[in-house]
Amino acid sequence: MSSNPKLHKFFHRTPIQIRFNDIDQLSHVTNSVYQQYFDLGRLKYFTEVLQEKMNWEIEGLVLASITIDYLIPIRMWDNIEVLSKVYEIGNKSLKMRQEIFNNTTGEVAAVSKAVMVCFSNAAGKSIPIPHRWRELILSFEKDLQL
Repeated sequence: MSSNPKLHKFFHRTPIQIRFNDIDQLSHVTNSVYQQYFDLGRLKYFTEVLQEKMNWEIEGLVLASITIDYLIPIRMWDNIEVLSKVYEIGNKSLKMRQEIFNNTTGEVAAVSKAVMVCFSNAAGKSIPIPHRWRELILSFEKDLQL
């Protein structure tokens, strides 16, 4: 985990509904479902912050790398949300940190760090992050500096 305090300042939250089929034999959310929760948080983040739905054929963001640290179990009736933050933007990629926060216990249940690359499926290659996206992310992430 990073000790950088600005990584812990989240401006975006996505409430998550835990489904019965998310639960495993141990009575908690199975580890593979955490990835789905992070995916939901990322999609909502970019749809809301970029104020548009991505058209991956022309320009979109794809995962290049992801890590997940599982800290505490999530149970069926817990109230959880995904906190999402872009904390670094390069020319063609960005870095995102996400946490699954358990409002029931008041603890962080899992932490994810991801590198996402701007990609054009039509061109079949990575492309620079559009200027309009960069400006919207910088405006939303009030503490992000280039």
